[in-house]
Amino acid sequence: MSDVRLAHLFDLESLELGLYRGDSWDLGFRALYGGQVLGQSVMAAYKTVPEDRVIHSFHSYFLLPGDASKPVLYDVENVRDGRSFSTRRVKAIQNGRNIFYMTASFQIPEEGLSHQFANMPQAPDPKTVSQDIRYYDDNFEKLPGRMKQALGYHRPVDIRTIGCAHTFDAVKRDPRRTIWLKGRDPIDDGIAVNQACLAYASDYHFLSTALQAHGLAAQDKSLRMATIDHAMWFHQPFKFDDWLLYEMESPFSGNSRAMVQGKIYNKEGVLVASSIQEGLVRQIKQ
Repeated sequence: MSDVRLAHLFDLESLELGLYRGDSWDLGFRALYGGQVLGQSVMAAYKTVPEDRVIHSFHSYFLLPGDASKPVLYDVENVRDGRSFSTRRVKAIQNGRNIFYMTASFQIPEEGLSHQFANMPQAPDPKTVSQDIRYYDDNFEKLPGRMKQALGYHRPVDIRTIGCAHTFDAVKRDPRRTIWLKGRDPIDDGIAVNQACLAYASDYHFLSTALQAHGLAAQDKSLRMATIDHAMWFHQPFKFDDWLLYEMESPFSGNSRAMVQGKIYNKEGVLVASSIQEGLVRQIKQ
């Protein structure tokens, strides 16, 4: 799978105006990786708006588990085109059923009041942090069979979790996580594909951050986890093939749900995006 490139995942096939099809990658999870649907939905929405408009936010709901063995259809509705803003609603479909909805808002870039009241946390240089994929390679024999077959699809995004090995330990600690991430391969300058790539990667290790408050690991067989909703805001341009720092924390869990929120900075400390997700975190009695 050395030729697997992240940007290729967003080369959607146009079936007709507003209707697109995307290939699926099987990452070895119980269902289709949610980040794939996020990124492909962003790209599908971009195909229907004027070229001068840039997505600044999206809000989405996951309705049904996706099937990683099948492609996904994306049906884009043109909700509104105003003088400055455009709104699109994207419906993801598999087997004739709606598995996901997204509402995305686009804007023509313009000058205005600007401030940043967020500081990038202290973090070691990414070159000194071990790749997450190396941890999986070193523990290959301990991985489930599906995950062993899927490792090639994890390599296009270089993720380096600070304290990676500890994230798999069932030890109670603060529900915070910090990771460096970037695309393994060069990505062109188009803002659409860079935003689609970040939407894709924003779902990595996100919901499982909440487990740290309870001394649980994502591999715990008593857990059932699934994303309910996911929202992102894009603040500044960025390149996904350069390092980004993803700061995550979970302020709340309860009623078998957990909330996580994230801030994404470039190497210079500029806040380029923010994210929030709520998901199902249910513990089944064995």
